[in-house]
Amino acid sequence: MNIFKKLDQIQDYFSPKIIGEVNDVFVKIVKIKGDIVPWHNHQNEEELFYIIKGKLLFQIENEEPFIMKKGDLFIVKRGVNHRVSSKKECSIMLVENKTTKHTGSVTNAISKSILQQLK
Repeated sequence: MNIFKKLDQIQDYFSPKIIGEVNDVFVKIVKIKGDIVPWHNHQNEEELFYIIKGKLLFQIENEEPFIMKKGDLFIVKRGVNHRVSSKKECSIMLVENKTTKHTGSVTNAISKSILQQLK
């Protein structure tokens, strides 16, 4: 599979797509632009972010925000309150347990079920 061809198929921002499975985790890609991701956490799971293209503003509660760029990787530890945003389009690969809810226990307009992420 070619990641860039898969990204070309994504039309909507903030809508992760599952592109593979490895044991008990999903490999996902997503495009974001804007700042509508809510503050959230994943109580029982860690989450890996890898920047494919663009820049991502990463915020962790009670810490200084930081910018991730193409090629950067960051793992959010379980239970850590976080959110992300991007002024321009940013393409991200996520690696998450199959039990991870897209926006944790917070539900808003961008929250997607696993079924929605498979389409």
